[in-house]
Amino acid sequence: MPIYTKEQAQALLKKVLSYSKADECEVSLGGSEGGNVRYALNAVSTAGDISTVGLSVTSVYGKKAGSATIDQFDDASLERVVRRSEELAQLAPENSEYMPMLGQSEFKESITYNANTAAMTPESRAEMVGKSLQVTKDAKLFAAGFLENSTGFNSVMNSKGLFAYNKSSDVTFSVTTRNEGGTTSGYAARGFTDAAKLDTASATRVACMKANASTGAKALEPGKYTVILEPVAATYMLENMFRFDARSAEEGRSFLSKKGGGTRLGEQLVDPKVTIYSDPFNPDLPSSTWTGEGLPREKTLWIDKGVVKNLSYSRFWAQKKGVAPTPGPGNIIMEGGTQSLEDLIKGTEKGILVSRLWYIRMVDPQSLLLTGLTRDGTFYIENGKIMFPVKNFRFNESPVIMLNNLEALGKQERSISVESYRSYLIPPMKIRDFTFSSLSDAV
Repeated sequence: MPIYTKEQAQALLKKVLSYSKADECEVSLGGSEGGNVRYALNAVSTAGDISTVGLSVTSVYGKKAGSATIDQFDDASLERVVRRSEELAQLAPENSEYMPMLGQSEFKESITYNANTAAMTPESRAEMVGKSLQVTKDAKLFAAGFLENSTGFNSVMNSKGLFAYNKSSDVTFSVTTRNEGGTTSGYAARGFTDAAKLDTASATRVACMKANASTGAKALEPGKYTVILEPVAATYMLENMFRFDARSAEEGRSFLSKKGGGTRLGEQLVDPKVTIYSDPFNPDLPSSTWTGEGLPREKTLWIDKGVVKNLSYSRFWAQKKGVAPTPGPGNIIMEGGTQSLEDLIKGTEKGILVSRLWYIRMVDPQSLLLTGLTRDGTFYIENGKIMFPVKNFRFNESPVIMLNNLEALGKQERSISVESYRSYLIPPMKIRDFTFSSLSDAV
C-alpha cells in the first residue's frame, strides 16, 4: 500500500512520534507507484512497475540531529528506527545553523494529483509506446524512448504539532529518432500532470521530422548568431539561474551578487520582456503547497519585467538577516508572448534554429557562463524560412547575457529537462548575438 491517504499517513506518523524521547522529533512518510517502458532500435527493451514506500525519523537534542530510515512498519520496527535516530543524534556534532522545528500550520490543498495519470496501466503505457513506434517505422527511422508515469505522496509531522500532506501524479515521455546510419537525429519530450494530454504519436512525428530534415548538414563558421531556441533548448540554458538564493548572492557566490557587496535585488537584471514566477496552483505545472522546512508556498514573483523582485531565504538565513523566510520556487513559469515558433522563424532574416542543447557545464558561477553543445536538429534560417540543416556547435554563453539580448518570446510550453528531471513552463525565444565558439562533429 504505497499510496497512503491523508488520514492513514497521519495515523502512522502519530504512532511513530509517540515513541520519541528526544527534545524534538520529525517524521516523514512518502511513497510512489507507477511504471515505465524503455525502447531502442524500434523495440521495447525493458518495462516494469515500481512501488516504494519509506519512512524517515529525525531526532534532535539541542542542536544535535540524527536521522534513520526504514520501510517496515510493524510496531517493533517503528520503535527501533526512532531509537536509532536518537542514538545518532547523541553522537552527532552540534549544527550551528540548526533551526527549531515549526509548529502547527494550515496548508492549502494542492492540485498536483490527477486521476487519469493515476489510472495508467501497463496496457495503456504499451499502447502509447506502440503509437510512437508506428510513427517511427513509417518514417523509416529508428527510435529510442522512455515513457514513465508515477503517482506518489509525501507527508510530514513533528513533535511541535506540524502536519502536512501532498499527493501528486506525473507522466513524462521522451524520444530520440535517428536514421539507419546514425548520421541524423531528432528529439521530442513531453510532460504532463494529466496523462490525457500526452500524445506520443504527435511528439514522435516532431522528432522524425527533425531527423529526416537533418540530412546533409552543412558546416557554418562559429561566431555570434541570432538564434531561436525551442522551449527544450531554452530550458536547458535557463535552469541554472532558477534558485534565486539570497545567501549565495549575499556571500558573493552568485550571478545575483553585486560587485563590492550586496545583491541585485531591485535591479534591472535582464530585458523587460522577461517575467519569471512560481505558482503552486498553475494548472499546467502545479506544485506542492508546502516546503520541506514546513513553510507554505504561495505565488512568488522572482523577476518582473526584467527586475529582480524576490530572493529565497531559508529560515536560518532569514533570521540572520532579520527578514521573513521566503521558500525557493516549487515550479518555474516564464511568461511568453503570443507568437508561435513558426512565427518567430518567419520574422527572422538570418539565424539558427536550435532544437536542443546538451552536455552543459558551468564555466563561471558569478557570471553564469555556460558551455555546451547543440544536438537533435540545428537549422539555418534565411528570409523567414528554414533553408538547410547545419552541423552542431559548441556554445559559450550566459543565460543572463542571453536574456539581455532577447528580441522576442513565443507561447510558453511545458518542457522537460532530462538532466534535472524537472519540468518548466518556458516559451521559445529569439536571441541576438548568441555565441557559438566552435563546430562539433557529434550528431
